[in-house]
Amino acid sequence: MTAELNRRMNLKSELNDSELLRLMLAGDEEAFALLYHRRHGGIYRFASQMSGSDSIGDDVTQDVFMFLMREGHTFDPAKGTLSAFLLGVARIYVRRRLRAEQRLELFGHIDVDDDDSPILQQSDTCPLEDLTRAETIESVRKAILSLPEKYREVVVLCELQSVSYAETAEILGCAIGTVRSRLHRARALLLTMLRPAVDVEQRDSATVKSARCFA
Repeated sequence: MTAELNRRMNLKSELNDSELLRLMLAGDEEAFALLYHRRHGGIYRFASQMSGSDSIGDDVTQDVFMFLMREGHTFDPAKGTLSAFLLGVARIYVRRRLRAEQRLELFGHIDVDDDDSPILQQSDTCPLEDLTRAETIESVRKAILSLPEKYREVVVLCELQSVSYAETAEILGCAIGTVRSRLHRARALLLTMLRPAVDVEQRDSATVKSARCFA
């Protein structure tokens, strides 16, 4: 029996998400298990990184798959991937939890320009790479959590989860240019918040170099 189950699972593991969803909606529990195994990690990471809470990450992941069992028929593969569909659902549940628990007030507020018009000819180089030596993971995490929600979303998706601009636009329901614009502004805000640490690192580096000259 176990050998037969493993054989069926191996065969189904070769199916794409849409095919597994079709089987799942027809009552195939193995297909659901495979979909859960394949997609729950990305959903959990998005929810926990957006909220700063592992428990919310767990709850949202459960809610998303409960939604998939109830409303999976609403997924249209012609409009995008199942992964983007599920992350879009997760985004809704995260927003509901943050508002219900008034967590946004705890994150603070940053006054920024709300103009989401696309910014042209901007560099896609990520300034966060230059901050990794100067900031601890906890400091960067807190900085990301302090971002306004629409900027936090693009940082979590594009930077932390390496989701493409096109798929991020699909998840957020906006244009790719808007994703680029929000990410550009988010990076600028993070640099502003984390700049003191960078200055300290540069000063310490210069001090070390000077000391070596007199050694």
